[in-house]
Amino acid sequence: MLFAVAALGIALFAVTLWCAVTVLRTEDLPRWRRFFPLVCLLASAAASALRAVDIPGPAAAVAFPLNLAALVVATSEMRAARRRRAASARG
Repeated sequence: MLFAVAALGIALFAVTLWCAVTVLRTEDLPRWRRFFPLVCLLASAAASALRAVDIPGPAAAVAFPLNLAALVVATSEMRAARRRRAASARG
């Protein structure tokens, strides 16, 4: 069971990192919108690292919501960029 939870966490981190880097490479966004998913991901990694120094409170309260926010923002930015490209190609 522990292996499955660890694999799910690693997969979620990898997908979020891929989405954040994809948004970072989008050139038609303002700089703060390109970096926002990556900043959320790095902040969640820093909060998770607090578990290593025996401070689990902030990690439990902040890490997963920041990961989820990074994933949601990155996927919405990717979808919006795809819609903008399709609209510019049509007309």
